[in-house]
Amino acid sequence: MGAITVIKGWSANCMLCFMFILYVPVLLCSFHVYCADRVSLRYGESIRDHGETLVSPGRKFELGFFSPAGSSGDKRYVGIWYTSDKQIVVWVANRDSPLINTATGAFGFTTDGNLTVSDMSGGKVHWSSEIDSYYWCDPCTTTNRILNLTDSGNLVLFNNETSLWESFDNPTDTFLPNMTMDRYMKLTSWRDRVDPGTGNFMFMLDTVGNSNTQVVNKEGKIYWKSSEDGLYYSVVSTTEGQNRYDFQNARLVMNFSGKIEYWEQSTNGTWSLSFVYPSDNCNVYNICGKFGSCNLNNNKFPCKCLPGFTPHVAQKWYSGDFSDGCTRNSMSCGDTFLNLTMMNVGGKPEQSYPVGNETECKELCLKNCDCKSYRYGANSCLIWTQELVNLQEEYGYSYNLSIRLAISDIEPTVQNCEPCGTNMIPYPLSTSPNCGDPMYFSFNCNTTSGQVSFKAPSGTYRVTSIDQNTSTFFIQVKDVGILRLNQSLPFNLTTPRNSSSNVSSRVTDDVEIVWEPPLEPLCNLSADCKDWPHSTCKSAIDGKRRCLCTKSFQWDGTKLSCTQVSHKKKNLLRAIIPVITATLMVIACCYLYYLRRRKVANRQESVNRKRNQGNTAFRLYDNERSVKDLIDSDQFREDDKNGIDVPFFNLKSILAATDYFSDTKKLGQGGFGPVYKGTFPGGQEIAIKRLSSSSGQGLEEFKNEVVLIAKLQHRNLVRLLGYCMEGDEKMLLYEYMPNKSLDSFLFDRTLCVLLNWKIRFDIILGIARGLLYLHQDSRLRIIHRDLKTSNVLLDEEMNPKISDFGLARIFGGKQIEATTTRVVGTYGYMSPEYALDGFFSVKSDAFSFGVVVLEVISGKKNTGFYQSEHALSLLGYAWKLWKEGKALDLMDQTIRETCNADEFLRCVNVGLLCVQEDPSDRPTMSNVVFMLGSETATLPTPKQPAYVVRRSLFSATSSTTKPESLNELTSTIEEGR
Repeated sequence: MGAITVIKGWSANCMLCFMFILYVPVLLCSFHVYCADRVSLRYGESIRDHGETLVSPGRKFELGFFSPAGSSGDKRYVGIWYTSDKQIVVWVANRDSPLINTATGAFGFTTDGNLTVSDMSGGKVHWSSEIDSYYWCDPCTTTNRILNLTDSGNLVLFNNETSLWESFDNPTDTFLPNMTMDRYMKLTSWRDRVDPGTGNFMFMLDTVGNSNTQVVNKEGKIYWKSSEDGLYYSVVSTTEGQNRYDFQNARLVMNFSGKIEYWEQSTNGTWSLSFVYPSDNCNVYNICGKFGSCNLNNNKFPCKCLPGFTPHVAQKWYSGDFSDGCTRNSMSCGDTFLNLTMMNVGGKPEQSYPVGNETECKELCLKNCDCKSYRYGANSCLIWTQELVNLQEEYGYSYNLSIRLAISDIEPTVQNCEPCGTNMIPYPLSTSPNCGDPMYFSFNCNTTSGQVSFKAPSGTYRVTSIDQNTSTFFIQVKDVGILRLNQSLPFNLTTPRNSSSNVSSRVTDDVEIVWEPPLEPLCNLSADCKDWPHSTCKSAIDGKRRCLCTKSFQWDGTKLSCTQVSHKKKNLLRAIIPVITATLMVIACCYLYYLRRRKVANRQESVNRKRNQGNTAFRLYDNERSVKDLIDSDQFREDDKNGIDVPFFNLKSILAATDYFSDTKKLGQGGFGPVYKGTFPGGQEIAIKRLSSSSGQGLEEFKNEVVLIAKLQHRNLVRLLGYCMEGDEKMLLYEYMPNKSLDSFLFDRTLCVLLNWKIRFDIILGIARGLLYLHQDSRLRIIHRDLKTSNVLLDEEMNPKISDFGLARIFGGKQIEATTTRVVGTYGYMSPEYALDGFFSVKSDAFSFGVVVLEVISGKKNTGFYQSEHALSLLGYAWKLWKEGKALDLMDQTIRETCNADEFLRCVNVGLLCVQEDPSDRPTMSNVVFMLGSETATLPTPKQPAYVVRRSLFSATSSTTKPESLNELTSTIEEGR
């Protein structure tokens, strides 16, 4: 019995030991968690910068040390953040005094009971709650103080049950639910994304006027102002004069950019931005000043003065500072109104009256000289007596507004059309046949929106601003390259057509157009000339009746008036006229003598031509020979330079510029010979192609380039600066391209990262425009026949320039195709009909362009895509991805971050259209330019391209000795023409 008792006692002791061993680690772990994540902080305790935090009871918020996301991490702050997302910081204690390069920070109580952020190693205090104990409670015992973080995000310091200090009363940049919005509440932005220091913007209640209005101040000045009802009219309740924000899963942030952001949290915990104020530039307070109207759709000039107003400070206004606004042209009370549609006006009207109709509202305004404008709607008349600010046109939630003006400021006359919305239409511009000059009737006024448009052959474009002082106006264009003006009308581009506005992020570009000074105004009766002093209605030289200036006056188209001719000018004319008359008589006699001698010479030349009709050499050196005759001839001598339109350089200057063709000056080698860099006096750098004496192909290429390219002028074609022919030396001098050729960037895994998507897309557009010029817009119709990435050079701004015209062919008249027995070009870029049959046309260049497009967007070579004999080429690979709906997989990995998916897919589509097997299916270059530049055009579906699988023709006969230049095949299928 005793033994049983001993055994039972031993068993009980073993069970206690086992339970102690089992639960002690758990208790220790629980104690560690309690120490790391506390729910309260008592006097004498602190939170160290070792991962210790203070959490709210529901673990919604957390307080501790942090470094802003994206920063270097060397600056430490104490802040409150959402437990679910530590990057969302809602309050910062030591925002202007971070702990730097230290991990010895502590947040806790001082001996006087204040909260502080301090550096334990140096003792420096970086922040303090600065509580005056005797002011808050009497008596106060610091040892009874406790700090709690609530689930609303409020950090509260208690003494017993008395609240001494709250973070809600000392916010930084975030407004949380249950915070009180009163005149003491101010949100101050961070300095930037990674610096929580005090920034430039402060959100607060407007202390002047209506207490429901909120403002954002920037450096003491109003930057944005809410409506009279306040920003939160629909989401707040009013209690004892205070507004309390009522949503539990939301926050309001004063962003460092100056915008008030309202964020909401969904049920799955993610945050989304619901609204932003100011939502755009026109939302900024007084952005255009008094009586200045803002239009968000205008890129270059968002502000304009209303008709009847001029800039208060013209110099500041035209430099882009519109804050001083506009002043009236006529200071007296006006007796008419400018009716504006789709307008919004900031501020509340000063007066409101019930009326029966708009006429009564208008009369009420006219009776009050202080009335600046009125609005009628729903039997209500709203009147503004103060100067108007924050005017915005084309506003979504807008109404009609009538501005009071003097009738002389806006009354339509023979000279001026009536205003179109906020746009003045100065003479000679015309929006109807009854005003302005008929030659300038290219404008239309949309009375519904109050906007002006400009009609051109290439489309109708929105007019954003008109400047009578400079005779210019701006239009918005999606693709500047396809803009065409009617050459018979008096409008000219001042912005270069191919210029880039580097606003790839913008949908449209602003293009400036200047109008030419008009002729004298048209008239039918003398009464029509009453607005043109010192003129009378007479028949002009062109047969039309015009208001011609009277004696002693002459028409000045820039001033739009008859200006008086001074007596000095009259006397000068009297002296000059006899001299001019005598000079003209002498010139006429000399010209008659020249014609007689020329007639005799022509007779002799006709006799010589008949005598030498069969002599090819004589015709070759005839001064009247055409460019095509010179290229097609089988000789080319030094004295041919008389028929060439570019400067001749002597050999001596070239030798000095290239250090006698030093290897250090050598840029590369082609089938024609080497290329050198030459530096001429003055520092001008020029690329010099030196024809190799052993290259038969080089001689033909030299003839082609020196005669042909001299006739071509386009920003996407390389420019020929000169040539040299001395003895056996034949050289071409080109503009120097510092970035060399496109392939040197595209297929180099290091350099290709410099070609982001915008640069690649601009290169594709530039090549397309260069080919369009060759095929259609140049004086000579030209087919390049050897377009490839190595023949596209890049200038210092990465603008593409097509080069190497040695294989180009000139077509006459409407000829668009030909056949040759000698097929030349580069494998992978030659169209199938050219490579196999010797048949070439403008569609052959389109095929080469399609290959180049696919190489540019993929970063892969067509000819070197795969090594397997039966593998897909780049064209086949692109076609395969297109059919599978995976065209984006063709994208070069280096441009994935910058690529515009819509533009990329458009390029793939156009590239595949260009490489279709049947030439008739391929688009012309004009269609290519249109398709690339249009975001709304519906593109055709491509058919299967040529060379989907590599043929034995290319694997068997392609040259491997000179991969870069002039490969040749001899076709015996049919005789060429």
